[in-house]
Amino acid sequence: MLSESPINLYLNLMKSCLLNSIYRNDNYDEHRREYGRDLPVVAHTMIGKKRLDNIQYCVEKVISDNVPGDLIETGVWRGGATIFMRSILKVYGIKDRIVWVADSFQGLPAPNLQKYPLDQESNLHLNPQLAISLEEVTDNFKRYDLLDSNVKFLKGWFKDTLPTAPITRLSLLRLDGDLYESTMDALVNLYPKLSVGGFVIIDDYGCYNMCRQAISDYRQQHNITDELISIDGWGYYWRKSKL
Repeated sequence: MLSESPINLYLNLMKSCLLNSIYRNDNYDEHRREYGRDLPVVAHTMIGKKRLDNIQYCVEKVISDNVPGDLIETGVWRGGATIFMRSILKVYGIKDRIVWVADSFQGLPAPNLQKYPLDQESNLHLNPQLAISLEEVTDNFKRYDLLDSNVKFLKGWFKDTLPTAPITRLSLLRLDGDLYESTMDALVNLYPKLSVGGFVIIDDYGCYNMCRQAISDYRQQHNITDELISIDGWGYYWRKSKL
């Protein structure tokens, strides 16, 4: 059980708000919300409490270990995970790290089957519930009083925005792009900027074959042997041990 320090009391309340586990007025099921196994009507995140706990662990580790760099999530839905990242930095008084919020803000891209045939199993681009506008995400940040100059938005398809994103160094790279293409775009353009001691979190590793294959291919191509650790059976992460 997390300590009941003022910091953890605030962060636990943030998690309850982001998950809508306080009012529970959107077909709430405690187990499914704990493990991120539903698509909430009201909540600002669908990743579940265990994956929010993992974000807290990773961010607190990079702070305590002085791992340099900003934080980013690629694929943010309603913004809940990035809102939570900003809340952690805020409560610890961290003023020199940016939270980057990268998304098309119009849902997922249609699969590019010529270049990424593994994405043929996906029809996620047809789901309008995944298309959340930049205005809605910005408004969600405002509701938590967390929209400030330390939050930056990257709007567009990852293949267009990430190669030229003005990011120098990262300490946390959270991937939630579902597809092989989106996952690989994020890794190719951002993993080289991740500091040693930083974390990679893959939201969909245990859920979508195409995402898992992109991770496996990239790790093999770059001789990455750091242990992949399960968060909740769907989300996985590893800590970068070398350049």
